[in-house]
Formats: sequence, C-alpha cells, structure tokens
Amino acid sequence: MLEKVLIANRGEIALRIVRACKELGIKTVAVHSTADRELMHLGLADESVCIGPASGALSYLQIPAIIAAAEVTGATAIHPGYGFLAENADFAEQVENSGFAFVGPTAETIRLMGDKVSAKHAMIKAGVPVVPGSDGPLPEDEETALQIAREVGYPVIIKAAGGGGGRGMRVVYKEEDLIKSAKLTRSEAGSVFGNPMVYLEKFLGNPRHVEVQVLSDGQGNAIHLGDRDCSLQRRHQKVLEEAPAPGIDEKARAEVLQRCVDACIEIGYRGAGTFEFLYENGNFYFIEMNTRVQVEHPVSEMVTGIDIVKEMLSIAAGNKLSFKQSDVVIRGHSLECRINAEDPDNFMPCPGKVKHFHAPGGNGVRVDSHLYSGYTVPPHYDSLIGKIITYGATREEAMARMRNALDEIVVDGIKTNVPLHRMLVRDKGFCQGGVNIHYLEKKLGMDKH
Repeated sequence: MLEKVLIANRGEIALRIVRACKELGIKTVAVHSTADRELMHLGLADESVCIGPASGALSYLQIPAIIAAAEVTGATAIHPGYGFLAENADFAEQVENSGFAFVGPTAETIRLMGDKVSAKHAMIKAGVPVVPGSDGPLPEDEETALQIAREVGYPVIIKAAGGGGGRGMRVVYKEEDLIKSAKLTRSEAGSVFGNPMVYLEKFLGNPRHVEVQVLSDGQGNAIHLGDRDCSLQRRHQKVLEEAPAPGIDEKARAEVLQRCVDACIEIGYRGAGTFEFLYENGNFYFIEMNTRVQVEHPVSEMVTGIDIVKEMLSIAAGNKLSFKQSDVVIRGHSLECRINAEDPDNFMPCPGKVKHFHAPGGNGVRVDSHLYSGYTVPPHYDSLIGKIITYGATREEAMARMRNALDEIVVDGIKTNVPLHRMLVRDKGFCQGGVNIHYLEKKLGMDKH
C-alpha cells in the first residue's frame, strides 16, 4: 500500500480522502491556502503545508507548490480529489515525472477522454453508444457543415471540444442559424478553453442524465458499480443524485454497463471513472467521461458496499482490483443532496461564519461534510459545504429517510439550499422517478426551451 499520500484538495473531499487513508494505515499530508487554515481535515492529517494565498489560482492550482510540498514531506503519492487539478493531464504527468504515484488515470488517458472529439472516437471504437453527430470536428466549410446538420436532423447542439461545466454550447433549431452559431461557439471556445475546435451533435429534447461508475486497475481488469441518475440539474450543475437510476430499461442498462467495462479495458483505464450518458426513449448516448472521483460517488458506495476511494488508493499502489464483477451486487437505493452555502431563492453564494451546525442522523443516513460550529465558509471557492446521503431497502425508504435528514439538519449563520432540497424530496414528479434534465429549471421558472 502507499506510504504517504498528499491530498491536493480541500473541503469535504479532502476529509473523505483522509478518512480512507487512515483506515488503510496510510500517512497523510494536507495542503491548504491561507484562507483554509480552519479546515477540519488539517487537524486529522499527519502533516499540513500552506501552499499559497486564498485565491485557488495561486494555491490549489499551483502545480510547482503542490509537488514541492510532496517533496518536503516525503509523500509517495498525490490524490487530486475532484475539481482543481483532478483532470489536468499536465499535472498528472508532472506528478509521475517527479517520482510520485498519481491517484488517478495516466496523463495520456486524461488527455484522450478530456477532449470530447477524441473521447467520442474512443467510445465508438469500444462499442459504447454515442449521440449522432459530426464524425470529429465540425468543418469550417459552410456547405459541408450544413450537410452534416441536415443528416443529423434539427435541433442540433454545437459544443466546444475542450468545454465543460455547461459552457461552450449552443443549441440550433433551424438551418439559417447554424453557421453564425458555429462561429460564435468557436470564438468562445478559443478564448475560454484555449481550443477553438467544435463539434456537432443531435440535440435530445428531454433526456435524463444517467452515468455509470467504473473501477479499473490498468492491468486488464475492470468492473462497474451500477448507474446513477443525475437529472436534477440547474445550469448544468447537479443538485441531487440517486442510485440506481429509476425506471431504466433493464436490457439497455445491462448492455451499457458491460460496454463501459469493455471500454475501460480497451483504453487501459486506471482508477475510478464515470461514463456520462443522456438517456432518452430507452437509448443511452455517451456524452463524456470524468476521469476522477465524483461528488456523487457515495450513492454508488451505499448500494454496493464498495469504498471507491480506498480502491483508488489500492490501484495507485499497483494492486489489481480487489473485486470481480460477480462480487458487485446492487442492493437497495441511495439518494444524495448537495448542500451549498447559497441563497435558496437566487442561488447567490453565501459565505460566512457557521454559528451552529447540527448533522442529521438515524439509520441509513450518512453526512459527508467539513462543517462544524464556528467554521467560517470562505468566499473564494465552490459553495459546496456538504452532502447528505441516505440509504434504504427501497427508493421510498431512502426518500423518507432523506426527508427526515433534511428536516433535522441545522446550519445557523449562513444561508443554504436546504429549503430547495426539502421541496424536491416532496415533489410529486421527482418522487415518481425518471424526471428529465430540464425538470428542475422548469420548476424554478428558469426554463428557456
């Protein structure tokens, strides 16, 4: 097993990784900015190192500072968590070139799956179903581009190859708007992502967002941990997730799960990863792969009993997978609510001091959070302050436990989105299961479709 892991992240995911390392007897190094001296996991890690000022660009995104911290503390591996440098191929490369194990895929794999065009080609080769669209980048030749769009059929969506987080995308409903939209997206992609390449896909009107969790050791062994539904989104940001996805065609599900496992072996994938799909009318369409642990990984852990972070650490140490696919049994149902420090009415971030924090409890309730009474939520980072996860033998039981948990949680001193979640877990449409990706925005009166 790894001797000492430096955790290149903050907040709840850093605490999650510290806990997994402690279970495995691995020493830990916590890095932090000057604004994060109060973080809970700093006191639980074996060592902590300040790597820069409050700004994430000057601390958590500073590759030389993180590698220097690993060197001075004698760390043998670096876990990037999610966000920040987690899917930065240059970071993964520099970590390994500096003699440390990177807890994640190789730089080559991150590059392959980070570019949406090369990722799509890799998935087609591996037999994973993809959204119909341009075979590679959308040509700048106008007539060729128009012909591709006609063959795919309107509406279409133009996406930046290097995009993400809901940016660099335009929906085109009629032919006369295509060329102008392509030019605008290319320009935006070049300035925001440093890569002007765009591609075109069929725009699915009312799909669900369903993803598949995988673990692969890079040594020819891979397993899936079932699927998750992440359709409740606002501005392409996930709000509430569950596993397994309700109301999915079982034949389509079994096939796509196996295809994802085959794809991991085909591309030599190493670590934890997630294949993201749009699901509509019984069909799955690949959209991207996240080459890291995800915020919503706990729901997959709850229904399989497999600790994804511990498995990532074991794989990074060079071990083969601890489990075979036959060991993976999906039991019961799990829900996760992302708790953010934000105004529930206008979604503006609400940093500040937490006067009192009380975590919910009870059977089947898990809370992943770095909050404590007296902690000050800084204004410099993402507003996620915790996750409430519930488990039940059925979806209805998991939902009932989530209602209880959301009624019990107390976060005094700052505003949070807990009222939004209390509404959602009592919403008739969501409780029936199978809502699409536009459902929440329609409910909030934000829908533009």
